[in-house]
Amino acid sequence: MKIAIPKERRPGEKRVAATPETVKKLVALGAEVVVEAGAGLLAAIQDDDYKTAGASLAADPASTLGSADVVFKVQRPMTAAEGHDELALMRRGTMLVAMLAPYADRQGVDAYAAAGIDAFAMEFMPRISRAQSMDVLSSQANLAGYRAVIDAAAEFGRAFPMMMTAAGTVAPARVMIMGVGVAGLQAIATARRLGAIVSATDVRSATREQVQSLGGTFVFVDDEEARQAETSGGYAKEMSAAYKQKQAELIATTLKKQDIAITTALIPGRPAPVLITEEMVKTMRPGSVIVDLAVEQGGNCPLSRPGEVVEAYGVKIVGHLNVPSRIAVDAAALYSKNLLNFITPLIDKGTKQLAIDWDDEIVKGVALTRGGAVVHPALKAS
Repeated sequence: MKIAIPKERRPGEKRVAATPETVKKLVALGAEVVVEAGAGLLAAIQDDDYKTAGASLAADPASTLGSADVVFKVQRPMTAAEGHDELALMRRGTMLVAMLAPYADRQGVDAYAAAGIDAFAMEFMPRISRAQSMDVLSSQANLAGYRAVIDAAAEFGRAFPMMMTAAGTVAPARVMIMGVGVAGLQAIATARRLGAIVSATDVRSATREQVQSLGGTFVFVDDEEARQAETSGGYAKEMSAAYKQKQAELIATTLKKQDIAITTALIPGRPAPVLITEEMVKTMRPGSVIVDLAVEQGGNCPLSRPGEVVEAYGVKIVGHLNVPSRIAVDAAALYSKNLLNFITPLIDKGTKQLAIDWDDEIVKGVALTRGGAVVHPALKAS
């Protein structure tokens, strides 16, 4: 069984789908691993490191992908229209494992089926106990939450912690985290470590204790709808217009006192909800900073711009794309372990070949296409 690790070619992507550590473990499972030359350079991994770990190097995408049984990628394959037709280089029956953005790229799902590729979208990983080590959304969001605070600090014109000096006292920064998922919790912890006074808000009342355990103050519209605001998969539900109005009023009042706001709210398969309106931005202190981690799905603030740092009404609004890739070394390390943990149970210990149980809950959760057909329930009828 040959596992291929191609170089990522999408703009701004610095991660890679395997590290020397995971290559060693894949080889120990009986796999032959081929890595495209230069695939890990942007994540500080040299080609020789892969060779030492037991991988062979391929000079180009064709020789990397052409004979592969399994392809590990970070982002979905590029198309001919994008300059590199990676999908065309894969054989029928190849297993493709990556973050495939199936909601945003529905045509791509059909293309995998037409090409006979068995595609697995890692961002569809079920939120169950035995899949925690495979959860790419959590591993990457954790780093994104950390990096969001660092990016905010870089744009903020003041210090985070209280400082008492002979020349006077520096007041601590006030930071508000909007959305208390994995990214939000890490943002709270990071901002607290830097000495900020932190508050946080979420539609899910169950997050209150998590916020308070990290030393933050929970800001919340407490009503019956909020008590039912979490899906069985652990995600936030879309809230009613009435709840959104109450939440907006509370946020507007709270934001006036903040120096930094970090927004992390996402709803799978839908545009990001607007949390900070233009009117709210107008009321924020001059020199304040907003970091919008949802900018790639439309943004939690309508003034944010994908890939840009803009200023509006004296407030800096940060809209960096692909934030986990801004910490490529650690992001690649965690992501590659997610892939390793996913593939390991699918390899028969005796034959060293793939033995996929298509009825397994994890496999059913992430499988998009199989044998030339779209098989994921959320996509078959769309």
